[in-house]
Amino acid sequence: MNQENEEQLKMTFSPNTIEHLGVRMYSTLPPVIAELISNSSDAGAKSVHIHLKDTDDNNKEIIVSDDGCGMSFNDINEKFLRIGRNRRREEGDGVVGGRKIIGKKGLGKLSFFGVSKEIEVSTVQSHKKNTFVMSWEKIISIENSKDMESYEPDIINHDLDCLDENDGTIIILRKIQRSSSFDAFSLADNISKFFIIDSSFNIYIKHNNDEEFLIENDRKYKGLVKEVEWNLPVDIITFNLEYDKQNQITGHLIATEKPIPPSTNMKGITLFSRKKLVNNPEYFSDSTSSYFFTYLTGWIEVDFIDDLGEDVISTNRQSLNWDNSEMVSLREFLQKLLRKLEADWREKRADIREVKLEDKTGLKIKEWKEHIPGDVRKNLDPIINTLTKDSEMSDEKTISSLKDLQELVPSYPYFHWHKLHTTLHNEVFQYFKKKDYYTAVCQGVIKYIRELQKKSKSGLTDIALIKYAFCPDQPLASKPPVLPKPVVLPELSVTKKFKRPDGTDFELLTLKNISNGHGLLATAMWLAFRNPLHHESVSDLRDSGLYSEQDCLDALSLLSHLFRRLDNAQS
Repeated sequence: MNQENEEQLKMTFSPNTIEHLGVRMYSTLPPVIAELISNSSDAGAKSVHIHLKDTDDNNKEIIVSDDGCGMSFNDINEKFLRIGRNRRREEGDGVVGGRKIIGKKGLGKLSFFGVSKEIEVSTVQSHKKNTFVMSWEKIISIENSKDMESYEPDIINHDLDCLDENDGTIIILRKIQRSSSFDAFSLADNISKFFIIDSSFNIYIKHNNDEEFLIENDRKYKGLVKEVEWNLPVDIITFNLEYDKQNQITGHLIATEKPIPPSTNMKGITLFSRKKLVNNPEYFSDSTSSYFFTYLTGWIEVDFIDDLGEDVISTNRQSLNWDNSEMVSLREFLQKLLRKLEADWREKRADIREVKLEDKTGLKIKEWKEHIPGDVRKNLDPIINTLTKDSEMSDEKTISSLKDLQELVPSYPYFHWHKLHTTLHNEVFQYFKKKDYYTAVCQGVIKYIRELQKKSKSGLTDIALIKYAFCPDQPLASKPPVLPKPVVLPELSVTKKFKRPDGTDFELLTLKNISNGHGLLATAMWLAFRNPLHHESVSDLRDSGLYSEQDCLDALSLLSHLFRRLDNAQS
């Protein structure tokens, strides 16, 4: 119960508060610079410039300047120097410079002391300049846990007239706690990971007297070569995911050609709200054994989390409170999204990989598969899919394996597996591919007769030529058989060069029978495939189904046998 002269309770802040929330929470340069950039954004700045100076090893400085609204002396006292001020609660969740404000906890200013021990702030508003210096050494010298309002920064300028200066703020960090030199490019890469950068807010950086350059959004993915990409929500509509805030989510996700190096800290999806990071890259699931997760990166904007009743963003904006019910729903959605992305990635990556492999090998994989019979393709498809889609082998090994596989299973494998005579192969393959099986064999027979003419040097043709070359004592097929006559040797012997394994000659009758059989086989081929053209059209013979693929292959094998015998025939 309160009494009239009773002492009032009072909460005070010790220097340890700043040390825990500033020095220990922000111990590296990128998040500190990111906080300074956020302040500039909340001030409605169109651009912010970062100048890293280390010409003197003992006097490093970081200068961050912007063209925002600046601060009045009263703003400095009531807003900037108040620890834990919730700007949104006091001023409303408004828009400054076309952007919703980022700051909410009023603790970002403490980040300065994470890397430097002296901060100078110079700010101009309505042509009045105020400049002051904050010293870490003086802050920690405060004793007896005095209220932090008792610390008084050193004032350099108080409402100084400056009619020639525009609104804006310059913050200089001095007494930098680092021994190595500044690297503007490396810092730019890291800063890009804290923001979704667009043309409404330009961030520039320079080192000493080097040329200043613009930090762009693509620096996030520096050194990463994208292979598949998705834009949200457009590319996930077909996933049919159920989430009431799905239409409030935007983003850009990519899968890279090669696994993402751990050193990039970009493996996984980063969450942003109001263009600033709120959750470091992760996969939102404990089940990340699939190698898909070593290729995935990107960002998603979830601005609606800033509108929740509960503040779910951690103080250093590196993670979210996933125990919150809204965050549980978001996490479940992201898990479902990742599963859909993985399936989509495998399909798209397979197509891309197949095209690359085709370019490198000259092997048209789809076309190759189209010309393989179904019963063979059924067993071949899993092997090809493993090589082109699921394999983590190098391109070189995959290409080598595909070429070996095509040697084993070429296009039109049944045709090639018959190992047809080269002359015959070249003559008939074009017809076989068109499924003109009758013409394929017919042309093969005609080619055989031409080759036989050359070998025998005879002016005869057709069946008469076959009889003359191989079986002169046999009657023509159109005439009745006659009585046996003395053995007459053929013009071309298909057996003359061959002997028994012991070196002795075969019986003369054996040679005669083989020669006659060869001639009769050639005659049969002529009768079966060439003579029908005397009475029928090629199209009728081809399209009737009378000559199937198997008939063609069997007949071509017989023709191939005749060609090889002809190769060895001697006069």
